[in-house]
Amino acid sequence: MLNGVGLVLEGGGMRGVYTAGVLEYFLENQLFFPYVIGVSAGACNAASYLSKQKGRNKTVTIQYASDPRYISWRNYFKNRQFFGMDFIFDEIPNQHVPYHYDVFYNGPSEFVVGATDCLTGEAVYFNKRDYGQELLTVLRASSSLPFIAPEITYQNKILLDGGISDPIPIKKAQSDGFKKNIVILTRNMDYRKKPSKFHFLVNRKYPDYKGLQRALRNRYQMYNDTLAFLEKEEEKGNVFIIRPLKPLQVGRMERNPVRLEELYNQGYEDAKVLSGKIVKYVQSNN
Repeated sequence: MLNGVGLVLEGGGMRGVYTAGVLEYFLENQLFFPYVIGVSAGACNAASYLSKQKGRNKTVTIQYASDPRYISWRNYFKNRQFFGMDFIFDEIPNQHVPYHYDVFYNGPSEFVVGATDCLTGEAVYFNKRDYGQELLTVLRASSSLPFIAPEITYQNKILLDGGISDPIPIKKAQSDGFKKNIVILTRNMDYRKKPSKFHFLVNRKYPDYKGLQRALRNRYQMYNDTLAFLEKEEEKGNVFIIRPLKPLQVGRMERNPVRLEELYNQGYEDAKVLSGKIVKYVQSNN
């Protein structure tokens, strides 16, 4: 257990296979953190890492990517969701690739999952005490993208994708007491998010969710401001950033297993190359 250092995970849909590769290296080398926080795909990858199931993220994401039950237009026309949310958050963990709930719940790490409150537009965070046995519910809420997945009602809140309101929850990790953090990003260094041109569609789709409308309108600024904050924190030695060094060939909705595996392997190799620096960074905290 790497005491005193947190682990912060960005989302990014299928780009999350990069994070899966990094976490696989961590898992193989017994690198664990007392505090892990993630949103969307980052949170989903963290779940298998914290249940200590080697290879599970690769199986769930890459092997199932071409399965129409996982992601397809068929899902969208049938259920108005590109990702088969019931398949991903019920069938796979409970039938096809069983999730080791006992290992996860008995583990010492705190695991915080971020989602977005549709009414307020603010980030909502759930830790182990909050979600109890409902881990899959909060992971589903955190991963429910606007337009392509239905809202999730949980604990009297209407929730959608955690990446809307807090795409890289570094400040939450710091406010929870972890002043030094490893941060895994799923975009290249020069990436900056641009303003959306589709606000009229948001307003039409979600007329009652003024907070969500505002959060989606400001999402690009929130993301770019967080990157600027991370760069300053990195200069101070408060964060250690891991992110794809090669140009990304994978998009949020990627289904090509060859491209996905290449990005997964890139994450694994990047973690391997950086492992000495990671250990040195962690040790400098003690």
